[in-house]
This record gives sequence, structure tokens and C-alpha cells, in this order.
Amino acid sequence: MIDLYYTATPNGLKLRLFFEETGLAHRIVPVRLSAGDQFKPEFLALSPNNKIPAILDHAPLDGGAPIPVFESGAILLYLAEKTGLLYPAQPRLRLEVGQWLFWQMAGLGPMSGQAGHFRVHAEEPLPYAIERYTREVQRLHGVLDRRLQDRRFLVGDQYSIADVACYPWIVPHAGLGQDLATTPNLQRWFDEIAARPATLRAYEGVEPAYAQALSSQARQVLFGGAAEPAR
Repeated sequence: MIDLYYTATPNGLKLRLFFEETGLAHRIVPVRLSAGDQFKPEFLALSPNNKIPAILDHAPLDGGAPIPVFESGAILLYLAEKTGLLYPAQPRLRLEVGQWLFWQMAGLGPMSGQAGHFRVHAEEPLPYAIERYTREVQRLHGVLDRRLQDRRFLVGDQYSIADVACYPWIVPHAGLGQDLATTPNLQRWFDEIAARPATLRAYEGVEPAYAQALSSQARQVLFGGAAEPAR
């Protein structure tokens, strides 16, 4: 059994997608970010950066004590390597999957998060920041569009953790100021993944990120450090 410490953010939804696609046994442990659950000592012990998602694997391959893993990309890679699921067997294809996974972690996720923050969650509009991050997300969408020009998925015809990592950061495209009609290959990829039964289950009842502004209290907890990080 694997405990998934989860909130329905794009990073959290990566793991929901993985578990829904694979059927791997797990238990969801909700983390209420706006209530400051991420600052509790018991969560800090699993995720030193106070961020979701995190997992606790009660049955690691070495048979030892339960293993905590934090950072969504690291969790996906850990689970894929442990199970072989959503992960090609060929070393060259695994290298491609790893490159696109790290591309998402280093670029698509952070830049989309900044665009969403300044477009929707900032207390005051900052035109330079809005333009800077919106343009960068547009560029990154173009990178994906070119990659998908002659491929069904990011690594050929095999759906992988690379696709799982990227998809949740494309879901809020409207709130990020993007029009998928301008990137037809990305639109085709997005529509196919959106229609997968596992995706429909993972996103049932989930509102896209950056669809509405946060309350002042939630903003203070999430961005103002209102809760004292546990020591």
C-alpha cells in the first residue's frame, strides 16, 4: 500500500493520473493547503519542502522500512522504476522519458505556475510579470507542439510518465492566457489524454487551476508564510 498525500493541484494530479492509469494500490491522504496542513511536523517529515504531493511506500522493493518520497517528478520516476508501469523497457526510450519529465519539472510547471500566479492570484496586476510568464508558457507550448508533430505521445506511441507529468499543466491553459487552437498538435494530444477513462476519473469534480482568485486568507497561508514551518 502507498499513501498519497494529495491536493488537486496540477502537481498532485500527476499522481492521481498515475494511480488511475495503473491501478496501483494506494490510499489518498488529503492535505488542506489553504488550512496550512503542509506545515505540520508529520507532513514535513515526508516532504521537507512543505509541498505536495508526497508518498509513503509501505512495501519498498528492498523489504525495509517504509520509504517517503517527495517532489512529483521524483515520485513518478520512483513508481515507474519500481513497477515498470508507464515506463518503456528500452534504455533509449527511458532516456527520452526522463528528458521530458525533467523538462516539465524545470520549465513547464514552474513557468505555468508563475503565469497563473501573476495573472490570477497576485494582489496587484504587474504587467511586466504577466507578459513575461505568459510569453514563456506560450513558448513552452510551442516546444510541445513541435515535439508532437510526428508522435502520438511525447515518446512515440507509448503513453508514459512524461505525458502524465505534462498534461495537468496544460489543463489550465485558459487561465494561463493560452489558446490551444494555435498549437494543433498539442491540442490533439491534449484531447486524446482528456478522453482517457483514467483521466476522467482523476479529474472528476476537479476545477482547473487558476480558474478563480483565492480568498485573502488562503493567499496569506499559501504565499505569505502565515503558518510557521515546523522545525
